[in-house]
Amino acid sequence: MRYLPLTDADRGEMLAKIGASSIDDLFVDVPEEARLDGPIHGLPMHASEMAVERHMRALSKKNLAAADAPFFLGAGAYKHHVPATVDHIIQRGEFLTAYTPYQPEIAQGTLQMLFEFQSQVARLYGCAVANASMYDGSTACWEAIAMAGRIARGKRKKVVLSGALHPHYAEVIRTMAKFTEDEIADALPTMKGSPDLDGLIGRIDEDTSCVVVQYPDILGRLCDLEKISEAAHAKGALVIAVNLEPVALGAIKSPGEMGADIVVGEGQAIGVGLQFGGPYLGLFAVREQKHVRMMPGRLCGETTDAEGKRGFVLTLSTREQHIRREKATSNICTNSGLCALAFSVHMTLLGEEGLRRLAAENHRLACLAADRLAEVPGVSVLNDSFFNEFTIRLGQDAREVVRTLADKGILAGVSLGRLYPHAEDLTDGLLVTLTETTSEDDIDALCAALKEVLA
Repeated sequence: MRYLPLTDADRGEMLAKIGASSIDDLFVDVPEEARLDGPIHGLPMHASEMAVERHMRALSKKNLAAADAPFFLGAGAYKHHVPATVDHIIQRGEFLTAYTPYQPEIAQGTLQMLFEFQSQVARLYGCAVANASMYDGSTACWEAIAMAGRIARGKRKKVVLSGALHPHYAEVIRTMAKFTEDEIADALPTMKGSPDLDGLIGRIDEDTSCVVVQYPDILGRLCDLEKISEAAHAKGALVIAVNLEPVALGAIKSPGEMGADIVVGEGQAIGVGLQFGGPYLGLFAVREQKHVRMMPGRLCGETTDAEGKRGFVLTLSTREQHIRREKATSNICTNSGLCALAFSVHMTLLGEEGLRRLAAENHRLACLAADRLAEVPGVSVLNDSFFNEFTIRLGQDAREVVRTLADKGILAGVSLGRLYPHAEDLTDGLLVTLTETTSEDDIDALCAALKEVLA
């Protein structure tokens, strides 16, 4: 396709049509400090191809790659081993280039894969129905809140967020709520061994449409979802459980079993590498079939054709892209299909038994690390319970410790001061994550480095 540039007259006509005086009017919602006021500083206006390649190689050498150092980062992005089979299958042309399967007769492979993916997610989450994936975990979380509002028919506008919900997810929620007039009742996490369930339950009232709880939470703690579900349902509110580490569900009870009405999460940990932050994979499921038509996204189903042969179709397509416009349940047009395929292939390779063994190994390593870190002078372990990540307190700003250890070639974890820059009582907290890719030598290296830095 040829590039056909617009003329000044073309631009003027388009701007006049939408009521904007200039292109700058289209960016008024972007904060002033986030806008460029000219060319990017420090970059030449032009350079040869070889010069650019040399420059980019020099920049890449400044990175400390996850595979080249003891790695303890998590907080929603996890380094798990992805079998080579996953990449081999998703690179096949019929999957790599496939888009929305509008015509089922020529998209049976994609539809069958999405159908199996839905079945895996529903089983993992303990729910009746899962959709064919969403953009990522944070936007899936907001879509669940919007769905709860539809179920409440707009009569309830209060959304109660657990203080231990990932702050990036909470920020997405607050951003979207500006356009829906939902009242967001949020809080900061309490630096205690167990989540403050009584404080959370105390914020639920008759105006609450839903309660959003992360499981395990941002500090790695496990909460009693059944207690929250009972309290929320008593007030007529729905419970939205958010899971950022799906491997955990190979070891702990599923959110659906514990009464969560909508379960959402990030699927990156299974089949999808860290990839500099994306693309990732939003998971979305509902516990009861009666809520299916309120779900966002798409639903693939199994049927029989005119000859009685098994086939797959798009059973439910509620996006605005499917000619529903303002009646759509969602305006997210991307379902991260390739990442969903990677998730499904990896999950198939693991099977239920493999997932349980993987979860057990993650937990074993985390317990080993917690015990050893607790012996380091100046370190205390916060959690009473955890799966593969937990919070330690260092008695000083964890951000400085993380930077110092990075200089020593150890990626020690995610500092709570980074996640909560304005909460002074959280600054000494460090979220440490262990997966099957962590060795016992890595744990020893972290403990030794902390002993030196905290001495």
